[in-house]
Amino acid sequence: MPLILDSTAFQTRLAALPIVTYQVGETVLGAGTTSGRLFVLKTGAVEVMRDGTQIAEISEPGAVIGELSLLLDKPHTADVRALEVTEFYVADSASLLTEDPATLLYVTVLLARRLDVTNQALIAVRRQLQTGQPRNLISRTVEKAEELLNYSGGINLVYAGYPYDPHEFLAQ
Repeated sequence: MPLILDSTAFQTRLAALPIVTYQVGETVLGAGTTSGRLFVLKTGAVEVMRDGTQIAEISEPGAVIGELSLLLDKPHTADVRALEVTEFYVADSASLLTEDPATLLYVTVLLARRLDVTNQALIAVRRQLQTGQPRNLISRTVEKAEELLNYSGGINLVYAGYPYDPHEFLAQ
């Protein structure tokens, strides 16, 4: 029996979570820090910076930030800053891992889908290399895979080529 993302349960859980607001330029997460929290974007936009390079700009409601740090019990790997007034639903790691199966399942599905899309990109690179495709085409495919791997937060899988948008039920 496949896991089904229960959007109703997730929406109910989100409504019960506290909301935190960040002002323009304010740091949401800092690279090398550990917050012990999971952030689900409600409104606004953030940039994700890694080693001084912007690797993502996120504005899709439902985008998840901080999940790898939380699940792997490691420090955050990027700086996340608000580009505009931004609101997040915030889940505490202790309650998420022990009392919140709907949110945990949501995060798990997002990660599994990102891994699937990344695997598809890597297969495409391998085929391009085997068939002698031009370097610029291979480079674009590698960049796409890097975007999927480098950003540990919310990803809009529709734009990544995946036929399912996990955020559609959060759009306001």
